[in-house]
Amino acid sequence: MFRDFYQNNWSSEIEDELRQLLKIAIAEDTGISGDLTSLALIPDQLYGSASIYSRENGVMAGVQAVATILKMINPILEWQPMIADGSPIVSGDKIGQIKGPVQSILVAERPMLNLLGKLSGIATLTKKYVDAVAGTPAKIYDTRKTTLGWRRLEKYAVRCGGGRNHRTGLFDAVLIKDNHLAVGHSGGQFTPAEAVVQTREFFQRHSDSFHFEHFPENENQSIPVLPIIEIEVDTLEQLQEVLQVRPDIVLLDNMMLQQLIQAVEMRNKLAPEVELEASGGINLKTVGNIATTGVERISVGALTHSAIALDLGLDWV
Repeated sequence: MFRDFYQNNWSSEIEDELRQLLKIAIAEDTGISGDLTSLALIPDQLYGSASIYSRENGVMAGVQAVATILKMINPILEWQPMIADGSPIVSGDKIGQIKGPVQSILVAERPMLNLLGKLSGIATLTKKYVDAVAGTPAKIYDTRKTTLGWRRLEKYAVRCGGGRNHRTGLFDAVLIKDNHLAVGHSGGQFTPAEAVVQTREFFQRHSDSFHFEHFPENENQSIPVLPIIEIEVDTLEQLQEVLQVRPDIVLLDNMMLQQLIQAVEMRNKLAPEVELEASGGINLKTVGNIATTGVERISVGALTHSAIALDLGLDWV
């Protein structure tokens, strides 16, 4: 059965983390004194309406967050979205409209535009990668190379761009990397196969203490399972060894194109149920060729750590 990591659609968990971020964001902007410029120039009782516009083409992400931002700044602010998350946008598109006290709108302006621009930039870059592998079996995945405290939000933005989420954190899947193997056990380093076997046996012994779930794409109910076990390998020799013990996924780290082709051939012969993930130094110039090798997954840290914020602006109606 195809297994995948939890996919971050908009959720109460994202809302909770957003509120925590907003407490910091609002405090760092307003401090103790508030918005000095608006206090000096704008009457308390003045109401107005402003719209958020796109100033360039891209993919929208973060619209779901705007109502929460406005409510935390002033509960009487009203938000009318006009474009949904995941939608393509072009320069000049109206994203939504805000009504309420002008002072509060001005306080909300920068947090809103920062969040919308950042998340839409991630969604836009993700869509470029997704388009680059269209027609192949490969899917584009993100990584844990995210901004501190923003992980669920950024992973949500990846979903808006058509990408897939890798594990959310250390808590929801196993990924055995070279540093785990190097530390090893009392007798020395683990081999990749030893690490997979020990990990699987550990969770089988402690199945009552850990509760993991599999989330099928088209089913409403989750299925209790052992955690996904993925292991990183650097060589084809390591791959051949680890395929014998059949982890769920093998991450092929920084392999050249010909190595990836050989890896897929080896996997198809020895353990066709194991999925392969290419990772390491992948960019828009190389991702298309990597996708044609037959790997099922391509993980790209750049989706979150190198995306450029989309240019959005707020103008008075």
